[in-house]
Amino acid sequence: MATATIPADVVVIGGGPGGYVASIRAAQLGLNTVCVELDKTLGGTCVNVGCIPSKALLTSSEHFEFARHAAAEHGVVIDNVSVNLTQMMKRKHDVVSANTKGVEFLFKKNKVTWARGAGTLKPGNLVDVTAADGTVTTYAAKNVIIATGSSSIELPFLRFDETRVVSNIGALQLTSIPKRMIVVGGGVIGLELGSVWRRLGSDVTVVEFLPTILPGNDDDIIKEATRVFGKQGLTIRTGTRVTAADLSSPDVIRLTVEKDGTSEMLEAEVVLVSVGRRPALHGIDAQALGLTLQTSGAIAVDDQMRTNLPGLFAIGDVAGGKLLAHKAEDEGMIAAEVIAGKKVHMHYAAIPGVVYTWPEIASVGLTEGEVKASGRAYKTGKFPFSANGRARCLGETNGFVKIIADATTDELLGCHILGANAGDLIQEVVLAVEYRGSSEDIAITTHAHPTLGETVKEAALAALGRAIHM
Repeated sequence: MATATIPADVVVIGGGPGGYVASIRAAQLGLNTVCVELDKTLGGTCVNVGCIPSKALLTSSEHFEFARHAAAEHGVVIDNVSVNLTQMMKRKHDVVSANTKGVEFLFKKNKVTWARGAGTLKPGNLVDVTAADGTVTTYAAKNVIIATGSSSIELPFLRFDETRVVSNIGALQLTSIPKRMIVVGGGVIGLELGSVWRRLGSDVTVVEFLPTILPGNDDDIIKEATRVFGKQGLTIRTGTRVTAADLSSPDVIRLTVEKDGTSEMLEAEVVLVSVGRRPALHGIDAQALGLTLQTSGAIAVDDQMRTNLPGLFAIGDVAGGKLLAHKAEDEGMIAAEVIAGKKVHMHYAAIPGVVYTWPEIASVGLTEGEVKASGRAYKTGKFPFSANGRARCLGETNGFVKIIADATTDELLGCHILGANAGDLIQEVVLAVEYRGSSEDIAITTHAHPTLGETVKEAALAALGRAIHM
């Protein structure tokens, strides 16, 4: 049963990181804002079944591994260490709950209307919201922001049941530790979640079709990460294709894999499929609306997040590019500010990427391969964590910082870090890249001693040919 049409300045379809941030920013700018979200909680994939719960489990599993393998070195003796998976999952749930309640509080604080239900975009920026009881509310929006995110890609012979064949969702909800796990896909999600279950006791094999894990990262980072993860106990099979699956047994899944024309069979109790994500266009009939899509299926937008239709914007995963929550957040703020009449646009060159394995991997800007392919003259500087005093104190000496700069102007072109707290260390370089700073800007900046941040300074000094501690 339909109700009367309700006017709104902005209707945001999707309450994930991009959508809820866009909603809050639009409301801050004085716009009457409605956010449409079907799930029982706000936050989308990132907060509910992605970024936040995975980091909670990564942290818990890191504590367990430290207790088992590293505590004794510090003079901390812990006997009979074991995993209480139920408690670990409860803590993860509590962390997620705190975050979702926090977003709901921010909606109330900023007077954002949460329209609970499934949104369907109609011509003329009309948005129908169908509630759980079937009631339909229609919003007539001056502007609509599509923020519907993305979903995991299935393999035709490995359909998700989220118990034995799992996506990131099921991998965060297992009720027991599998003896063996196969991870199909050696990207960010596969390595992060594979690391969790490897630490908790699973025998984890990562199968990647491409020649390396972590495609798109700097070659030096990939090489070192492969070595470190292998030493930790992950079995990594690159250049290997999964060609078939036998799920007939209730106890074991058998995958047929092929490399260089030779086939073999791998067995596991759980298979995590993480071969990529596709734009989620639920409630968005692009063809009927006349909405232009990219070849990837994502919505085509400009650097102000405008689509080809008037008053219609798209942000986050559904708009393509790097599938990162913080990219979606920034795009959401840009879209809201453009609607409010501000002269702003997205700057994609300074968006960091982080892989939350341990050690972490973080990057911003171009890889050395990309710079080399451009023909631009460049220089590099590298500094190992093993030469840093704080890293030695922490017992975290794996990895390095690599800086790439223009050979003539010294402008920072990229930075790649494999090491403890890399996701935090990258931020000073992100800021420098944002204002087109140089390696000298970082090198002459005083860094507190002893800190891990000194590794970044030393890498910048190395790019200038004058590293001190190496």
